[in-house]
Amino acid sequence: MTAARLVVSVCLALGAALVGDGASARTLTFAPRVAANTSPQSTVNWSGYAAVSPTTEAAPPAGSPLTFSDVTGSWTQPKARCVKGRSDAAAFWVGIGGFNEDSSTLQQLGTTTQCSSRGVATYFVWWEIVPAGEVRVPLKVRAGDRVTAAVLVNGSKVTMSIKNATRRTRFSTTVTVSQPLDVSSAEWIAEAPTACTQSGVCEVVPLTNFGSVTFSKAAATANQLSGTITNPAWVATPLQLIPDASVGGLGASPGALSADGRSFRVSSQRVAWQTRTVATAARSMHRVP
Repeated sequence: MTAARLVVSVCLALGAALVGDGASARTLTFAPRVAANTSPQSTVNWSGYAAVSPTTEAAPPAGSPLTFSDVTGSWTQPKARCVKGRSDAAAFWVGIGGFNEDSSTLQQLGTTTQCSSRGVATYFVWWEIVPAGEVRVPLKVRAGDRVTAAVLVNGSKVTMSIKNATRRTRFSTTVTVSQPLDVSSAEWIAEAPTACTQSGVCEVVPLTNFGSVTFSKAAATANQLSGTITNPAWVATPLQLIPDASVGGLGASPGALSADGRSFRVSSQRVAWQTRTVATAARSMHRVP
């Protein structure tokens, strides 16, 4: 039985974060959902909520599946509780796609806190269009900063926008991609990122103890219909992060949605570990040309 692994065919984008030191250093990246054995709502790397088309459920209704074109959300960057001798990380983001395990793309934008083995925390902003590697955003972010992020998909164009209200800074970029994009879901996620060796083998890293994070002002648009996470046009799916036994560390669980469906809290916590073998979770990631 092994940890969840993602096999990478080429190196990820230059400048990505590193976990570890020297020859053991691994590149930090972010990945589609990897399901755990317990239920479709348990994963080894995501915690939060996903809005998915009803046609992805076991008994799909008649009609065309939803295609999501916009997702937005706000959060306050949590403070990392680093421990000397332990390297870990936690990412907080909004995105479109990547919910289904056979998904080949995921468009996401967010912030990350990363703890070094020296017990030092670093924070950064990034965007990513899987299968390409993450791209750093030249905005400062620190614990306590209030950020709002949005991902917009229009055909082959993806627009990433993020605002740090605390520092009164913002960033936006539009990228044209050649591959088909997964637009079957929208997400608001706290993630245990993935670390990759120089040889291209990746695995989920331990989740940083971030206490809790509250996503607010959550909204999405699909088939020209806009709404909150609880809009009846789609299915609101809570996701619990249960770490693989070989990775260990903390898990994370989402709380209940607010009455208006706009906010919820994710808390890092100790949970029972999973042991699973991943035979179909391989992903190919390529650097953006």
